[in-house]
Amino acid sequence: MRAEMASGASSATSVELGRSPLAHHFDDLEQQFEASTLGMWVFLITEVMFFGGLFASYAVYRSLYPEGFAVASRRLDYLLGAFNTAVLICSSLTMALAVRSAQLGQSRALRLFLAVTMALGLVFLGVKVVEYSHKIHEHLVPGPSFRFEGPHARAAQLFFSLYFAMTGLHALHMVVGIGILAVLWILAWRGRFSPQYYTPVEVAGLYWHFVDIVWIYLFPLLYLISRT
Repeated sequence: MRAEMASGASSATSVELGRSPLAHHFDDLEQQFEASTLGMWVFLITEVMFFGGLFASYAVYRSLYPEGFAVASRRLDYLLGAFNTAVLICSSLTMALAVRSAQLGQSRALRLFLAVTMALGLVFLGVKVVEYSHKIHEHLVPGPSFRFEGPHARAAQLFFSLYFAMTGLHALHMVVGIGILAVLWILAWRGRFSPQYYTPVEVAGLYWHFVDIVWIYLFPLLYLISRT
């Protein structure tokens, strides 16, 4: 597949439209693909370090307040968390199918799987909005209005501070990802991708899978620690 990419200076569809996907500072599409993929992996490494700081903070405070974190975790709806986990796993599947469709030059299937992936992402965010609204109603948002009965109020406030920070940043990444997929859908509708050129779809797929993997770690750490 990559050999075909190297031999083709531009996709047939783009040629038909009078546009070449090859940027002027690359020799061929193979080089452009490798540079784009490497750039995304470097970006994801910085994201790993970014989320790693939050996970390290969580580990430190959980080791200091294990009972408080367990009690606070019970205030989360693990069924909604499990539902969202299933939603994101399905979205990873549809994203992989979108990449495969792009590789095969199946534009209609590409648009379909991108749309389904975006829909699943919106479902995830909708569930998070419901969860956040419940926590606001229960006065579990850290700050002056925070209320938590019992001896673990301080630890609970730390837990919910990390909960909102980690899930909020994750949700922000989801919003960015959905925006990227929307742009890809428009480009696919305009016939900008082909079996010779689908680099943006592949790179976006790496980003989407990374965001999904982050949630796979967040779910047990936040929702299941009191149920193990």
